[in-house]
Amino acid sequence: MNELIIELTEINPKEFFGAGNANIDLLKKYFPKLKIVARGNKIKVYGDQDHLEEFDKRLDMLVTHFGKYNKLDENIIERILMSDNGQEYIEVATNGEVLVHGVNGRLIKAQTVNQQKLVDLMKKNDMVFAIGPAGTGKTYTGVALAVKALKEKQVRRIILTRPAVEAGENLGFLPGDLKEKLDPYMQPLYDALRDMISPEKLQNYIETGIIQIAPMAFMRGRTLDNAFVILDEAQNTSHAQMKMFLTRMGKNAKFMITGDPGQIDLPRRITSGLKEAILILKDVKGIGILYLDDKDVIRHRLVKEIISSYKKIEHSNA
Repeated sequence: MNELIIELTEINPKEFFGAGNANIDLLKKYFPKLKIVARGNKIKVYGDQDHLEEFDKRLDMLVTHFGKYNKLDENIIERILMSDNGQEYIEVATNGEVLVHGVNGRLIKAQTVNQQKLVDLMKKNDMVFAIGPAGTGKTYTGVALAVKALKEKQVRRIILTRPAVEAGENLGFLPGDLKEKLDPYMQPLYDALRDMISPEKLQNYIETGIIQIAPMAFMRGRTLDNAFVILDEAQNTSHAQMKMFLTRMGKNAKFMITGDPGQIDLPRRITSGLKEAILILKDVKGIGILYLDDKDVIRHRLVKEIISSYKKIEHSNA
C-alpha cells in the first residue's frame, strides 16, 4: 500500500477541513478505496498509486479554490470532484464572464462547465436546445442571457413561454381568471427574472410588453422579431406545437429551447415535440444542441442523489 502525505501550509487547515471534518468526509465518500486521515495541518492518504495521484490532483484544485476565495462548500467540492476536468471547473468559477449584475449586487454567471458551454453556444447560434434534468440551470442561464441581451440593446424584448401541461393538471379545473391560472406555471420564469431585475423595473417591463410571459398558445400567428425567446419545459410540446413555435422566429431573434425528456407530462401516444426536434434538427447549421447532466445540478445535493437513483431504475426498466 502506497502513502501520500500532504501538508497544508498557506491555508487554515481547520477551515479547509470544515466543521467536524465535513469536507474530509466528502473526500472519503468520493475516494472510497483510499484511507484518508486528517490531523493538524496534514492529510495522510493510503492506497493504490493511481488513486493517490487522482486524489492529489483533485485536492490541489480544492486548495487552489480555497486559497483564492477562502470558501469551500459541499457544492464546490462535488463539482470539482465530479467534473471530468476539474481544472475546467476552476476556470469557469474564477474567470467566468458575468452575465448580469443582478438584484442586491448579485453577480450572475455560469457556474458549471456545461453552463459556460451553453453561454458560448448561444453566442455562436441563433437557436439553441438545452437538454437536461431538473436543477441544471438551463432556464436560469437562459433567462440571464436574455436579460443581458436586453440590457445591451441586442434585442428589444424578452418572450418567455411554456406549454401549459404540468404533471397531468388541467387549467380548466383551476380557479381564477386566465392570468391567475397561468401564473403558477410561469413561476420559475418570474423567480429567475426577480433575481436579475429590480421589482419596479420588472413590473414596468411586463406592463409595457418589453418582457412577455405567456403560454405557447399565445405564440400562434406571431412573428417574433428583435426578441430573445425562451421556450421552457419544451418536452411537453406536441409535434404541432413545436413546429409552430420554431417557425415563429423572425429577424434578429434568439431562440432558446429548454427541456428534460425524462419528465414528459403529455398524454400517452403523443410524441414529445422536443424529442422529435432534436433528432431532426441536429445537423442544421445555426442550431446548437447541448446536453447537461447531474454534474451541473446546482440545487440541494439531494437533487443529485434523486436524479441518480431514478436514472438507475429507469435504465433497468428500459
